[in-house]
Amino acid sequence: LSAVISDDGTVTVTSSGGINSAASSNAGLVAATPGNDPSGAMTAVENAINTVKDSLARLGTAANQLETQADFVKALTDTMTIGVSTLVDADLAEESATLQALQTKQQLGIQALSIANQQSSAVLALFRS
Repeated sequence: LSAVISDDGTVTVTSSGGINSAASSNAGLVAATPGNDPSGAMTAVENAINTVKDSLARLGTAANQLETQADFVKALTDTMTIGVSTLVDADLAEESATLQALQTKQQLGIQALSIANQQSSAVLALFRS
């Protein structure tokens, strides 16, 4: 929206529709001179102001939608990160438990072999006596 006052007192108001030119059917050029009724120019200015207000309202709505989507994507990313972290922790806990079980079996096997070797020595000692 622009308004130009020339040296001879002519007021020219130009509205290009701004953000969304399809929103305004009143976009155009209006000229008012000191001799004619300026109510037409005032109406054009008011219509242009209303067009700008409507365009800004649509822009604000779109900005709010983008902000909401950005918040959703951030929350989704945080949830995915936490989920992956939980899976990794669960895998580590499972592998740790498996390792501990295998180490316990190994220690029991070594103890069993040690006991078996000691008993055979005791039996041989009986035969020597």
